[in-house]
Amino acid sequence: MTSLAAQLGQSYSDNPLRLGFLKWQCHVRQLMMRNNDGRPDDAIMPEVTPEGHEQPMGVVITLLNKAPGYSVTPELQHMAAKTNDPAQRRQTALQFLSATYYQKAKEFSDILTATFPPGSPGAKALHDAGHATLRFAAYGQEFELYCKVWRLAPHNLLHQATMAHNVLFNPALPPATEVLGFEPDWEASRADPPVGGRR
Repeated sequence: MTSLAAQLGQSYSDNPLRLGFLKWQCHVRQLMMRNNDGRPDDAIMPEVTPEGHEQPMGVVITLLNKAPGYSVTPELQHMAAKTNDPAQRRQTALQFLSATYYQKAKEFSDILTATFPPGSPGAKALHDAGHATLRFAAYGQEFELYCKVWRLAPHNLLHQATMAHNVLFNPALPPATEVLGFEPDWEASRADPPVGGRR
């Protein structure tokens, strides 16, 4: 796990757990867009426990971004620029994201992102800890991901993708919003029941 992975937007690990997780995330996120009007549920809101802490500090809404080679950030930014009507922005985003966006898991980065308010104590605590465990539990499936925590700079491709996505659903998102990246160490992570031949 290196800072290079965070800069490039994905870890390039060939661990089967990685693809198993990405497939599951694509499936649950497509369901969320098609059946729940894009409202987040437990499948994308893991409990997050900073390293050195015994109890979770709460849940975070995570985002699954396309890997840089498949980026749709310009398209998302164009949707936001086309109208100032929040309802129309949201509807356009839902149509786009519920169609074919999530159909190819291999097009996605395994570095999850999450936004935090400017100056967020939670973001600081996670970044200061350096690592955190994300525990997903939904639809009879659990994943426990041990992650390196990165604070992503505005020029980072995953930062840009995250902001472009989230502003479609929250036009009031402050420009100084903090974006953290969570880079899983797949060898130290697990699934229950096992996926991709890995527990």
